[in-house]
Amino acid sequence: MRQLLRSAAVGVTTVALAVALAACGEAGGGDDDETDAGPNEGGGTIGLLLPEDATTRYEAFDRPYITAQIEELCADCEVQYSNAREDTNTQGQQFEAMLTSGVDVIILDPVDATATASWVEQAAAEGVPVVAYDRLAEGPIDAYVSYDNQRVGELQGEALLSALGDSADGARVVMINGSPTDPNAAQFKAGAHSVLHDAAEVVFEQDIPGWDAAVANEEMNTAIESVGEDGFDAVYVANDSMAAGVLTALDSAGITDVPVGGQDAELAGLQRIVAGQQTYTIYKALREEAEAAAEMAIRLLRGDALNDLAPDSVDSATNEGIPSLLLEPVAVTVDNIADTVIADEHYAVEDICTAEYAEACAAAGLT
Repeated sequence: MRQLLRSAAVGVTTVALAVALAACGEAGGGDDDETDAGPNEGGGTIGLLLPEDATTRYEAFDRPYITAQIEELCADCEVQYSNAREDTNTQGQQFEAMLTSGVDVIILDPVDATATASWVEQAAAEGVPVVAYDRLAEGPIDAYVSYDNQRVGELQGEALLSALGDSADGARVVMINGSPTDPNAAQFKAGAHSVLHDAAEVVFEQDIPGWDAAVANEEMNTAIESVGEDGFDAVYVANDSMAAGVLTALDSAGITDVPVGGQDAELAGLQRIVAGQQTYTIYKALREEAEAAAEMAIRLLRGDALNDLAPDSVDSATNEGIPSLLLEPVAVTVDNIADTVIADEHYAVEDICTAEYAEACAAAGLT
């Protein structure tokens, strides 16, 4: 049965790839004749592998959104879930266990994308399609959904320069980047550098393994010792959880007047933005990303076309022309929280505006 599924998936991927290459970057270019599967059209087992649980998003948003959408589209489908907790070997064992248990499709968000090629090759040999989720896994994956990660970094750089205002030209920037095993982190960094290169000077830069907030705190302390308390004007931080560690280091050093950015629109990050401690974050509508991944998995399960779901095409280190959906991120400051994360019901006003932040929320016009 797996081999039959695989044969169907290969055919689907070929059709989707041809359309994606012909209309790369065009949204909504679906095939009028393709089948729209109903919510009760057969069942199957879908494996979901997420990389870590230290960042709020995976357990609070990605997992429940994906599983809810699978349930809505396929009432008879089962979801097998594992979280690798930032351990590549663990995730490899989880992937193998899912193949052994007989899953029909796998949604994979890799801890280390460079480690996945042999896993995905094995899945392909057994007729199990793989959807790469959020991070581009290596190997012959069938589809990929994420945000435009280069654009994320560009938005971070632009928001940092905007916060510096007239002092942006020649500003000295500390960069606290994401994990070197996460391909998205490299794209965030590249995007930020492309914006900062001509306008600012990077005086200290460090990648943080595992996106560890405690290590980010240590590296920020090292940066302060290296360039001095007056040796930098702003801090680029790749995500909100690490921004918390960076801000703790700055506060301990008595430094309160430098812009600090982040990413992921975490609740604590949004509260820090309202309070004036963090300058910006990058919002990625996780429901849209998660539901797209779930629908890709269902379509691959049923042998339906991905055309309208994967209008883009990307290359990994091992494969070219992967049918993809790349969504658009948004920079969030105190001025547009209401129009972004609150309007999308990512968080409600009462989630952000707890008693501790009531006064700041009132000043920001949120209450």
